[in-house]
Amino acid sequence: MSRQDAAPGATAAIGAALYGLATRAARRLPRDMSLTSAATLATLDRTGPRRITDLAAVEGVTQPAMTALVRVMEESGLVERRGDPSDRRVTLACLTEAGASYVRTRHQAGVHAYERLIGELSGDEIEALMAALPALKHLAELESQDREGPKR
Repeated sequence: MSRQDAAPGATAAIGAALYGLATRAARRLPRDMSLTSAATLATLDRTGPRRITDLAAVEGVTQPAMTALVRVMEESGLVERRGDPSDRRVTLACLTEAGASYVRTRHQAGVHAYERLIGELSGDEIEALMAALPALKHLAELESQDREGPKR
């Protein structure tokens, strides 16, 4: 089915369902750190070391706010600052092993939470989700490209 063939309102209904699912999932996340901190760690995990100004733009916060956030995460041992090998004047925020471990643990907890919920669906509903996997993965890729820009 092409975009032109989609029933009127289908994209809005799908968008509403996905948004509702995402917001409810965000509410279930552990409250051991702010959503911005967790999102910043996840961005560093996906994209590798980034300039603080880039992280601020990606996460939608000011550069001074991101500087303070990186400092706190650095003090917690989740992030470290390193020089950029291509430009010695630049400092990059990088995940430490503890930061990468935190991201993996948080991700796995989210996966397990959805596995439990999916286990309550009917066989037909699970098949429908399986059929939608390629589209859902593509949506995630498009969102990441739009939000994070090119990998550095």
